[in-house]
Amino acid sequence: MPRPLRCLSPIHKASRQIGIWFERELAGTGLVPQEGHLLTYLRSYAPCPIGELVTVFGLRGSTATSVLDRLEERGLVARRDNPDDRRSFLLELTAEGRRLADHVQVFVEKLEAAIRRRVSQGEEDGFKAVMNAIAGATNVTIAGGQAAAKARRTLSAPRSRSRKR
Repeated sequence: MPRPLRCLSPIHKASRQIGIWFERELAGTGLVPQEGHLLTYLRSYAPCPIGELVTVFGLRGSTATSVLDRLEERGLVARRDNPDDRRSFLLELTAEGRRLADHVQVFVEKLEAAIRRRVSQGEEDGFKAVMNAIAGATNVTIAGGQAAAKARRTLSAPRSRSRKR
């Protein structure tokens, strides 16, 4: 009999539990979990390039295009030219997209709080250690969120030009 996977199986199970929970919470909004995740990400980090969403969420380019087209058709996101890269677009929430993202964020924060009430600080630290071990074992870093937003701000900052005399 194969030995149970002590780290990966519980993470996979938790991911599926969160997905099912999201499906229930999103009922009646017209969103699927993937769309809810994208809206809440944009709520925090927009404007952001489409490539960042592809990286953060592990989407294929064609999947990202399909999801973003649906969100754009429903008036939830808007694409605009990226001033730092004329070959790409930045995504922003529309007013309706922000309203819906705010709604989704409320129940995301409720789930986060419900989970945190059930674990001690030591258990949370242990969980973070496992997540760091996964990053180390896979040698995969996913840049997104605050780090990506900070990098975009640095790239978009006005550049000083030195003149040769």
